[in-house]
Amino acid sequence: MANAMPAAPLFVPTTAPTRIVIASRESQLALWQAQHVRERIVALYPRCEVPILGMTTQGDRMLATPLARIGGKGLFVKELEAALAEGRADIAVHSMKDVPMLLPDGFAIAAITAREDPRDALVSNRYAELAALPPGARVGTSSLRRESQLRARHPKLAVEPLRGNVQTRLRKLDDGAYDAIILAAAGLKRLGLGERIRALLDAEVSLPAPGQGALGIECLAARTDLVAWLAPLDDRDTALAVRAERALSRTLSGSCQLPLGGYAEIERGSLRLRGFVATQDGAQVIRGELSGAPEEAETLGERLARQLLEQGADRILAAIVPP
Repeated sequence: MANAMPAAPLFVPTTAPTRIVIASRESQLALWQAQHVRERIVALYPRCEVPILGMTTQGDRMLATPLARIGGKGLFVKELEAALAEGRADIAVHSMKDVPMLLPDGFAIAAITAREDPRDALVSNRYAELAALPPGARVGTSSLRRESQLRARHPKLAVEPLRGNVQTRLRKLDDGAYDAIILAAAGLKRLGLGERIRALLDAEVSLPAPGQGALGIECLAARTDLVAWLAPLDDRDTALAVRAERALSRTLSGSCQLPLGGYAEIERGSLRLRGFVATQDGAQVIRGELSGAPEEAETLGERLARQLLEQGADRILAAIVPP
């Protein structure tokens, strides 16, 4: 399923599930996400047993190297998909911003739950906003998308790589390695750490990553029973917005190895999609936006991608991605 979106249930369940095993990374945030989905499933099917299979992925093990250099965020997904393929788990829960734009054959996203705050957040023990950071202040981020936007707006800041789970990143900030760090607001709020946020960065300042703040539930495409059982967990507006964002990124050959962002909102019956492509140093930024019917989400994503390419994004991407 190339676009990794919910499939229309082909199986009409006549019985409730009795056991659904969730594969999850073992970070605190990933386990929170798995537990959240578990609670939603149990609320629907009280007699269903829903154990969580915790796993350490390659992306969790290789913390010394920036993700962009070792294959991107797909490293957080592969082992979980192996557990599905081998029958050790029935579903896997992912942050949609970590899911590759093209799923392997045989896999599908059965549902996307309602989105948490999609914005980036400034976390600092000394500064209340980005504009207050002095020249040379050290700002940590793991994202080329965030780095390019920071460098474009605040070229005198020292943007430095930052890996690890949320708690590890906060500890590095508290130990003085950084003056500020940029994290996803959704993760902080889900872990009860919202008080650490000094400022939320609006999309005009830091356009989110495709899928940021949304949780996806993956299963084998052949498991039409699971797709039908999980259908009530799917949030239509979130799923359509994520579909547009991922179509934009997929058409641009997007991954965490590229400085690009995509964010869609549905307002008053219309879907507004914004996107950008930039050089890592922020010297060149190509932006655009489109609006249209939510049902045309993927088409809007593809159209905006082509507009960005025509405006010069193709030259930026050609300089980053090997031919």
